[in-house]
Amino acid sequence: MSLIPSFFSNRRGNDSFFSNPFSLDVWDPFRDISPIFSQLSRENSAFVSTRVDWKETPEAHVFKADLPGLKKEEVKVEIEDDRVLQISGKRNVEKEEKNDTWHRVERSSGEFMRKFRLPENAKMDEVKAAMENGVLTVTVPKVEVKKPDVKAIEISG
Repeated sequence: MSLIPSFFSNRRGNDSFFSNPFSLDVWDPFRDISPIFSQLSRENSAFVSTRVDWKETPEAHVFKADLPGLKKEEVKVEIEDDRVLQISGKRNVEKEEKNDTWHRVERSSGEFMRKFRLPENAKMDEVKAAMENGVLTVTVPKVEVKKPDVKAIEISG
């Protein structure tokens, strides 16, 4: 049993808040605590709720972001000088008609931005991004690690 509260862990049970040196996520200690802060949370809900998975394969770092309802023109993928991958965009509020009656509004709107510090083995000049069915996939190839030459030494005697 972990002594770290669940809000510090990601959905796969890893203690990512403490153990992921590449994450630039901002922790909001008031996110779920008080109704006083609920308005602030709603205003930033698009930013907070943009979920991104990051996996590392032998060939690349692969990021997948769920961005339902967004077109690729509404999303930006950028690399900053210090090896930071930034995914951002804007989801506009649906226009309200004068005669409409809203019963529930749960879909978030507004701007979102996620940043990830990439490790040294990332090929910054070969990053590719694709969007399909509301899922953004960013692939960052890795520098090929040269295996060391091993020379067997004969033991005499």
